[in-house]
Amino acid sequence: MHDCPCGSGRTYGACCGRLHAGTAGAETAEALMRSRYSAFALGDTAYLLRTWHPDTRPARLDLAGERRWTGLEIVETSGGTAFHSSGTVAFRAHYRDPEGPGVQEETSEFLRIEGAWHYR
Repeated sequence: MHDCPCGSGRTYGACCGRLHAGTAGAETAEALMRSRYSAFALGDTAYLLRTWHPDTRPARLDLAGERRWTGLEIVETSGGTAFHSSGTVAFRAHYRDPEGPGVQEETSEFLRIEGAWHYR
């Protein structure tokens, strides 16, 4: 069994793999953030589009390229629990591409629609 790309310390099957397969939903905004990072790392565009908020979802997503995601750091969360309808997750996503290593830093907003978390 392989470790989950999101860095949770659990296996992929016990962590983000369940969300990607549709057998479980993200319980928190952070869990959705982690699963989306793993989807980027694994090239799962269908999952990324499915979990994107309909108001901001692109028509298509192309992940072709030479960027390889190498690690995720959750910096801070606000809201985003079972008791909230919105939340934010600040993170650093590390990558390597032909130009060398890099970091994408972002604070993402998440909204819950009919019980399911979506990235906005």
